[in-house]
Amino acid sequence: MFSRKTAVSRARLSLALQGGGAHGAFTWGVLDALLEHGRFGFDGISGTSAGAMNAVVMAHGWIVGGRDGAREALDAFWTAIADTPPFELAVPNGSGNGVTLNPVMKFMLRLSSVFSPSELNPLDLNPLRDVIEAHVDFERLRRRCPLRLFIAATQVNTGKLRLFRNDEISLDALLASACLPTMHHTVEIDGEPYWDGGYVANPAVFPLFYECASRDVMLVLLNPLRHVSTPASADEIRMRALELSFSANFLREMRMFAHAREYAEAVPWWRRGRLERRLLAANFHLIEAGELLGRLAPETKLTPSRDFLRGLHDLGRQHALAWLEDKSAYLGSRSSVEIAGLFS
Repeated sequence: MFSRKTAVSRARLSLALQGGGAHGAFTWGVLDALLEHGRFGFDGISGTSAGAMNAVVMAHGWIVGGRDGAREALDAFWTAIADTPPFELAVPNGSGNGVTLNPVMKFMLRLSSVFSPSELNPLDLNPLRDVIEAHVDFERLRRRCPLRLFIAATQVNTGKLRLFRNDEISLDALLASACLPTMHHTVEIDGEPYWDGGYVANPAVFPLFYECASRDVMLVLLNPLRHVSTPASADEIRMRALELSFSANFLREMRMFAHAREYAEAVPWWRRGRLERRLLAANFHLIEAGELLGRLAPETKLTPSRDFLRGLHDLGRQHALAWLEDKSAYLGSRSSVEIAGLFS
């Protein structure tokens, strides 16, 4: 008899990992729990910005030591991120919304709205580059990665999405995916300038649908699907506007999937083609802590302190364990979230 437990153990899962700066530590916790679970495999991973970092580090760790190697690699990477800043960037504010930035960091952010990165940082000093370079062997990743990777970046001069796949992934590709143009130098690859992939895909879901064999796609979201409050201050409005711009294409893509599935369901079974069958076979799942992360001050996305990142990891791990307990049996059989209700 083919049991649900057997179905789960044979299922393969693709991951869509959203970007969100330091909030990406939440995704680290989610991945930690999924890797530890061990009863299903992984197929493709699509990531943007911090989601791309998690995807690449997980894949590299997998090459080195399987599931345990992936968990260790993610832990080492985020610990290094926490230890990188030359001074404490923020302190707890006691108001329930996270942290307050160090006055020096606040001043630097103000300057970034007036001066370009090349004016503020003419030598293009980027501690993140050093951390990534120390934790990922890109040549080995391109040669041996068993997972399908899709790293999103934005072509500056066309506004088009560029997806870097396994044999194209490099240190520069990863930095391009996380390049906020007000804070970092534009990343050039083969003469083409790139900015953060969040402007055009945060993350891209379609490659997981068209290029991966897995029927199951797990969405790991950092930006709330609905906020609990309306921004009032100039800084809050600016950060919300940026977040909305980073979510727009993802929300539009998920609406497309929802409407396409409705269309496929209306087609009589004897007239359904390959696309309709694929749409109806696709299963979507969701892990997010939108309301909790949404209550954090926007500047917490720029706060890589050890305690804060570890707290987000623990939160992500708790959410993933709860999902595994309640809904892992859905893998390989049906969606555990109704995308039409969420995104239409």
